[in-house]
Amino acid sequence: MKNIPEKSKYHHGDLRTTLLTVAGEMLKEGGIEELSLRKLAARVGVSRTAPYHHFKDKNALLCGIAESGFRQLHQMNKSSFNADGPSTKEKFSSFIHEYVNFAKANPDLYELMFGRTIWKQENSTSELRDAAYPCFQYQVNMTREWQQLKLLNHSGEESALRASQVLWGTVHGIAKLLIDGIYTDVAHVEEICDYAVDMFLVH
Repeated sequence: MKNIPEKSKYHHGDLRTTLLTVAGEMLKEGGIEELSLRKLAARVGVSRTAPYHHFKDKNALLCGIAESGFRQLHQMNKSSFNADGPSTKEKFSSFIHEYVNFAKANPDLYELMFGRTIWKQENSTSELRDAAYPCFQYQVNMTREWQQLKLLNHSGEESALRASQVLWGTVHGIAKLLIDGIYTDVAHVEEICDYAVDMFLVH
């Protein structure tokens, strides 16, 4: 790709956004191993030092990508949960299906968001934690409201936190089955999601 002068590529200080967008594309194309600040600079068309003004190293870049993923997931949850029209049960079903479909559409991003590269090695940045923790807390808040509405089995018998952890563990497990290739037939995965919805809902 021909290098393009920085000022002709983006404006008003949005280089960080551009870098994250392009880095996300590179992650999807080649995985974590193929991503570097040097390659990113060349792809965007800026000097080799330009990305270092926004990310001190590769880990900071990976955390930035993961942060953007959590913000996408959080916004998806809020939009679905606050949508006008669908019933509460339909919103609960949407939560499970949309979560798994998010992982299906963004497998490398999903692995980065929840994988050992960042969390097991305790490499998370404060900016990433500021995006990730509220995302999960919102899931806890949704679960608490579903409990209060007596929508879920055993509502009121356990804390919203524990119920949300079990619910998240379920959708995370289904997502991993899909993106790891255990289940490659999307129709089967949709059926598994439907079954999960049925198991959690009060009948």
